[in-house]
Amino acid sequence: MEKIASFTVDHLKLLPGIYVSRKDKFGDVVITTFDIRITRPNFEAVMDTDEIHTIEHLGATFLRNHKEYKNDIVYFGPMGCRTGFYLVLNGDYESVEMVGLIREMFEFVAEFEGDVPGASAKDCGNYLDMDLVKAKSRANKYLNEVLENISEDRLLYK
Repeated sequence: MEKIASFTVDHLKLLPGIYVSRKDKFGDVVITTFDIRITRPNFEAVMDTDEIHTIEHLGATFLRNHKEYKNDIVYFGPMGCRTGFYLVLNGDYESVEMVGLIREMFEFVAEFEGDVPGASAKDCGNYLDMDLVKAKSRANKYLNEVLENISEDRLLYK
């Protein structure tokens, strides 16, 4: 069996950032998948499920309501390795084009107050596994350490 493209990225060199993971063509349509890497794989501790789950709910809500991108959002969700998220968009995009959107999303998470959207037994299959305090802390860390002055080495796979 052939190794899939995402397993060919050297995770020992991968830094937190925003990367184009893949582009898929379906006829004339391009779907772009982004790797929003939050922690450094195999060097930092992975995120806890409660903070990931909270960021997922807040991030998906933010993205699907974004005035410019809401109609292009296909999917936003966590990576199984718990080091980041995937963002899938309808369109041919580059990482540098997504910095503003990702910054807005993490600012939304970092500043969020109130009840997490969809955090109820009626709306979610595991609504008790959430932690807004940890999600806000993680969002602030990513904003300050990665997005504040993001460099090219955090936008393009090596």
